[in-house]
Amino acid sequence: MSAKQKILVVDDEQDILDLISYNLNKEGYQVYTASNGKLAIDKAKEVSPDLIILDVMMPVMDGIEACRIMRSLPEFKHTFMVFLTARSEEYSEIAGFHVGADDYIAKPIKPRALMSRINAILRRNSQESVDEPADKLEIADLVIDRDSFLVYRDTEKIVLAKKEFELLYLLASKPNKVYTREQILKAIWEDSVVVTNRTIDVHIRKLREKIGDNYVATVKGVGYKFELN
Repeated sequence: MSAKQKILVVDDEQDILDLISYNLNKEGYQVYTASNGKLAIDKAKEVSPDLIILDVMMPVMDGIEACRIMRSLPEFKHTFMVFLTARSEEYSEIAGFHVGADDYIAKPIKPRALMSRINAILRRNSQESVDEPADKLEIADLVIDRDSFLVYRDTEKIVLAKKEFELLYLLASKPNKVYTREQILKAIWEDSVVVTNRTIDVHIRKLREKIGDNYVATVKGVGYKFELN
């Protein structure tokens, strides 16, 4: 992990800012803080962080609105954004994913689990490339081969329809990232045909029938992810 990676932590509770900042500093990250969404946008423009951790409920401007605004700006299109949410705030998680959050972390904060999640997210970022996608993904017990449009589970060969394969490859290329149905439609079907959310659900069902139920998880009210524990 590079010591130059920058993380912006945004929360209106000073003790949470202190706790997260202390643990991130111990890991070698360069840490910045803000106490509300409006200040977060200003600070993010100033320091260009690699990752932003946003509380949902804050004065002046909440995390949902701050994320929505930053996602609309070109310089933050690819910045990782993670929400802090109370366990009872399922609606916040759904709203966060819809405005462009990459992940969420539940309160109360557990430092070891937090650091594990942050390290994994930034590792994922460092492994992504602007070049062509890899010809072959090896993940969990699957091998996903783009050249042959085949999937192998251990020694078993699994044949998928083209859209099923593209859907699996999209999800597996960024494990644990939640894709909204809108993102999936844009990535897989683009604008060439008229499809609905039901189309995605049917393809997911067929995909699970062929590869098993324990790979693609449903995030209620949002979309799907390739679950890698």
